[in-house]
Amino acid sequence: MNKLRLGIIFGGRSQEHEVSIMSARSVYENINKDKYEIIPVAVSKEGYWLPPGLSGKVLSGEDEKISVGDSSYSDIADSLANFLTRDFDLVFPLIHGPFGEDGKIQGFLEMLGIPFIGTGVLSSAIGMDKGKMKEIFAYYHLPQARFMVFREAEIKQQGFDWLDKKIKEDTGYPCFIKPANMGSSIGVTKVNSSDNLGTAINEVFEFDRKAIVEEYIKGREIECSVLGNEDIEASLPGEIRPKHEFYDYEAKYKDEATELIIPAPLDEDTVKVVRDLAVRAFKAIDGQGFARVDFFLKDNKQVLLNEINTIPGFTRYSMYPKLWDITGLSYRDLIDKLVELALKK
Repeated sequence: MNKLRLGIIFGGRSQEHEVSIMSARSVYENINKDKYEIIPVAVSKEGYWLPPGLSGKVLSGEDEKISVGDSSYSDIADSLANFLTRDFDLVFPLIHGPFGEDGKIQGFLEMLGIPFIGTGVLSSAIGMDKGKMKEIFAYYHLPQARFMVFREAEIKQQGFDWLDKKIKEDTGYPCFIKPANMGSSIGVTKVNSSDNLGTAINEVFEFDRKAIVEEYIKGREIECSVLGNEDIEASLPGEIRPKHEFYDYEAKYKDEATELIIPAPLDEDTVKVVRDLAVRAFKAIDGQGFARVDFFLKDNKQVLLNEINTIPGFTRYSMYPKLWDITGLSYRDLIDKLVELALKK
């Protein structure tokens, strides 16, 4: 039997570049190589698509990082042309964040007629833009914390005193301030008072022109994985117990003291609510393929949606594959299922 020619695209221009490499390596280590011919496609931080040889060294771990330093300009310039002439049966985009998770690469692949794993252009864009995502959740009456969306030009025009007043009237302090289009908790700050509001907002605008202000929810952090095109399935939920003040980038990928409780110690009714809301959230953005849905669980057992991630991490620390494993689908079988869903789509 001929192997399926599977391209894995990883790296990319976003702040989650290193996480993407970790995810791609994890998939490469766990995939059934008797069934798939892996074609690595590494994208540098500058946006260069590296040739297969260099890409393979990064994916296998022979090179620790994606670098254009060892290639001539002509090699790099031709690398996208090399990608366009490759004969892929299927592509797995594993670029997290902007330029990978936001619909751009999905649209590119659709234009080329290359089937790919994961959800499409519209749902990718909605899942990336937390402001639009939360507005859609509100339209479908899905429970979530209070939030506001502000644009950089608006805040510069009105001033921090105006923003401070808005926060006090709506979400109150403490609150979270984050970029609308970013993942892995990059650029996220817990703001306890007006004193550090300006610093938090300025950090957001290093990454995005839109800022999200969210009500601080005191509660447990619960995550659930979803899978499917039309008939969506939800995994058993898991719980995150970070040692940091909140589940930031360091806690997610570097701090091994962060506890992943799988499955989460929840009563049967709460598990049902979480799984049901995860499916409803995925359907609300018209998702297909896979995603991870994040929640807050308050002391009164109220479950609130936090956000959805349409290309969640696949690293050894990541909840998405771990939750399916405890639900009865191993990492290797999960990849097979994702391939099956992509080819059906």
